[in-house]
Amino acid sequence: MWIDATIAASFITDASQSKVADKVAFAQAPTQATPKGANWLWAWALAIPAGTQKAEAAQKFVTWATSKEYIELVAKTNGWASVPTGTRKSTYANPAFQQAAVFANAEKAAIDSANPNDSTLPPSPYVGVQFAAIPEFQAIGAAVGQELSAALAGQKTVDEALKANQVAAERQMKRAGYYK
Repeated sequence: MWIDATIAASFITDASQSKVADKVAFAQAPTQATPKGANWLWAWALAIPAGTQKAEAAQKFVTWATSKEYIELVAKTNGWASVPTGTRKSTYANPAFQQAAVFANAEKAAIDSANPNDSTLPPSPYVGVQFAAIPEFQAIGAAVGQELSAALAGQKTVDEALKANQVAAERQMKRAGYYK
């Protein structure tokens, strides 16, 4: 079992990149108490720095790189299963994409089910799904991922992994000055 970003579906189903391309299936992440807790919503964003001297050119590039025409160019060059996913609603409505991308329906369902305004069982004071908008988030996420991987591999118990994750997160937060 591998739980990861929806974007991974395109390369794990590509036989030229994956040894298991013909042996995978897709489902929503498992839940125990609430389906809300199993959703992720992420953005690979294209940003234009405020101080750039080339804002117009950058905006033109971003517009092109997220356009329907670009998606069609990638499809023509590499096939519909290789187009950037999660970027355009129209991609999921395209019959050619639906036919080529066995993961299309599961991926769309995963994206649609994530609600950043209501993502936890008890109401929370923040907006977001599996993401904290702080610079330390990546380091905390990497540490947590390693610990969860060790637990899934049977190298440590779930309780040991959770305890190590808490220690790692608190250490990062203290170093950053969030905790005194």
